[in-house]
Amino acid sequence: MPVASYECLFLLDPTKASTEMDAVKTQIHGTFEKYGANIVASRRWDDRKLAYPIKGQKKGIYHLTYFKVDSLKVTEIDHDFRLSEVVLRHLISHIDPKWDEDMQAVAVDESRQALVIIHEEAPEGGMAGLGGEIGMPPEEMGGDRPRRGPRRSDGEGKE
Repeated sequence: MPVASYECLFLLDPTKASTEMDAVKTQIHGTFEKYGANIVASRRWDDRKLAYPIKGQKKGIYHLTYFKVDSLKVTEIDHDFRLSEVVLRHLISHIDPKWDEDMQAVAVDESRQALVIIHEEAPEGGMAGLGGEIGMPPEEMGGDRPRRGPRRSDGEGKE
């Protein structure tokens, strides 16, 4: 079976996770180990106010985990986390093999940022699909924004 690298971002219930974070982390790791996953890195990421309440919670604790597992086991892992009471939401993302080492370095070192690493390796025009540098004005990314139709002068189209 093919073993692949994955990233899982958890949004945890702060009422349960803040007081018993070690127990929550043990529960999360236990679920991964149940399916034979190898945990590469796991750390608390951030505490944030949510844009909208989720299961009555207005704040959440984000926890980031990188792991390697048989690709056929991902749906079973996903199902187990859906049933967990402490996990409000989670997202499992496949890591492309070419980014595997860089993403693991980011996971272990809290001060590094993934965007910096990805941007350094991006083609000359900036990040793929963005058309240029992040935060650049549209005129520097290759021209004006497209118009819907031809411009009319003041006298055209009026009777």
